[in-house]
Amino acid sequence: MTSRETTGLLARDDAANAHVGLADRIAVALLAPFTAPFLLKSLRGGSVAEKERLCDRLDLAPDALPNLGSWKADTGFLHLIVDHILEHRPKRVVEFGCGASSLVIAAALKKAGCPPHISFDQHLEFVEKTMSWLEDHGLEADIRHAPLKPIDSDWPGLFYDTGPLEDGVDMMIIDGPPWTIHPMTRGGAERLFGKLAPGATVFLDDAARPGERLVARRWKKLHPEMDFHLWKGGEKGTLVGKKKA
Repeated sequence: MTSRETTGLLARDDAANAHVGLADRIAVALLAPFTAPFLLKSLRGGSVAEKERLCDRLDLAPDALPNLGSWKADTGFLHLIVDHILEHRPKRVVEFGCGASSLVIAAALKKAGCPPHISFDQHLEFVEKTMSWLEDHGLEADIRHAPLKPIDSDWPGLFYDTGPLEDGVDMMIIDGPPWTIHPMTRGGAERLFGKLAPGATVFLDDAARPGERLVARRWKKLHPEMDFHLWKGGEKGTLVGKKKA
């Protein structure tokens, strides 16, 4: 969810955090001890060899991904995304949380001959830097600034204010907002599942963390039309959900 620069262990502050209430902060504090091991594991980001292999299969320069880990997607998750794009060639891809994953998605879609994807992020600075980063590599994406806002009473935390989103999404990649808003804050993506095309696939990063496991449990109950499973590759696990055709 950031640009090419190194990022720290803690998420950046955001103006939307003013909407975070006491109950949200208590939930973060309660789950912090259980989430910490996953945060520490995520610092690695994958091996140098896997990063080089990722760049090679996408025809990217070896130094195209100088920093992975921390808040960025790890190589296992990125390879999973690339595998899906090259096999299924999705026509409409939506991403939540821009940065290193945006570069990889754009490169994979270009290689597969698919249209550029749409990506949302709450930090205007990251949006601008990521767009510049992609341009440096001759890649395209529709990266949009989307402030965070409360969704509804059904989901705690905040999610991206995307504005109108067209139907027919073939692939949805959820790598934000950060868990420090609320451990279940990414569950708000569920309000957009109605935009998914038949046979579409959803990828929720960091799915081995406690908050995301709670999200997965609720999604499975709310959406029997989707089949979910936990992919245990990579550093943090990925929840993969496929909508029945």
